[in-house]
Amino acid sequence: MKQLSDRINSLPISATLAMASKARELKDNGIDIIGLSLGEPDFNTPEFIKKAAIQAVNDNYNSYSPVDGYADLKKSIRKKFKRDNDLNYELNQIVVSTGAKQSIANVCMVLLNPGDEVLLPAPYWVSYSAIATLSEAKSIVIPSSIDTDFKITAKQLEEAITPKTKMVIFNSPNNPSGTVYSETEYKLLAKVLEKYPNIYIISDEIYEHINYGDSIFSFASISEMYNRTITVNGVAKAFAMTGWRIGYIGAPDWIAKACNKMQGQITSGANCIAQRATIAALDASVSEIKYMVDEFKNRRELIINLLKDIHGFKLNKPNGAFYIFPDISSFFGKTIRDVEIKNSSDFSLFLLEKANVATVSGEAFGNPDCIRISYAASKEQIRKACSQIKESLMN
Repeated sequence: MKQLSDRINSLPISATLAMASKARELKDNGIDIIGLSLGEPDFNTPEFIKKAAIQAVNDNYNSYSPVDGYADLKKSIRKKFKRDNDLNYELNQIVVSTGAKQSIANVCMVLLNPGDEVLLPAPYWVSYSAIATLSEAKSIVIPSSIDTDFKITAKQLEEAITPKTKMVIFNSPNNPSGTVYSETEYKLLAKVLEKYPNIYIISDEIYEHINYGDSIFSFASISEMYNRTITVNGVAKAFAMTGWRIGYIGAPDWIAKACNKMQGQITSGANCIAQRATIAALDASVSEIKYMVDEFKNRRELIINLLKDIHGFKLNKPNGAFYIFPDISSFFGKTIRDVEIKNSSDFSLFLLEKANVATVSGEAFGNPDCIRISYAASKEQIRKACSQIKESLMN
């Protein structure tokens, strides 16, 4: 008898990867699918980063790396935290991992016990709830809507806290909504958390450089929150290095030490060549990637203007990341081209099959009224996708 563990049976499949898999299946059958489901920049990794990787190969970096990362990479991370976030971390407070996802998983595994509650302001990245489940904790969703720019209030946060609350995960700029919390908004949330010293905060800042307004404010820079906040970042999004798999944390030293211990039994050190390349990425001026951010901003304007012309899409204007998260609940209960649309999953599947455009249902992100559309694609693809969406909805 095949008996899988309760742990894996309780774990959902990643909705973003599931949609990407369906899209690939249709492509393999000869259908031209426009993929707007994955959060992956369509740029190549910058040349200066690739050259650093090639140099590392030539310098024979091929041995196991330290579990928590090369010391000189950690020095670069320390400088980056100070330069970009006004955060002071010592080397023993920094742990390098195989992607920011592993960084988050490490933190959850070392802090959460069975029955602990993790507060997730919605919409949230799909893996937060899954990682909490793996940690035998319970996810508590704090809802928001497009009318509030997908932000929660201090009052909502306080009302969600119980004696079992152990962690809250903030993500700004946000995946899937692109929402950016201001310094004022974060400080109001921090005022609530000051009253609950046993709650820890993960601040996921992986999209920090992809923003179209003021610079990003780091939650750990609030002095009262520093000793309870784990700052998570990486190079995947801003530097077009998704496949290089490098993430890192800055955290209280006792949490970093625990993450190092956990990682030592799971993967050990991250890829040695990717670590050397990451030094080049983090040491460089942020201006080196401005061309990508500028292009994302142009694409944001394009896709918003195109979707505005489609009746039924309710839009806001996100200030970061490369997603829009339109409310499409006006389509619920309708039958379009003989397909009944009951929820956002139905709508997302409809777009895949009738418009040949891959998106992701908002249900996976804790907001069932929306779908996530990535504009990390060429302008030509964006125009074509919006045209096909519009045409598919003409009954």
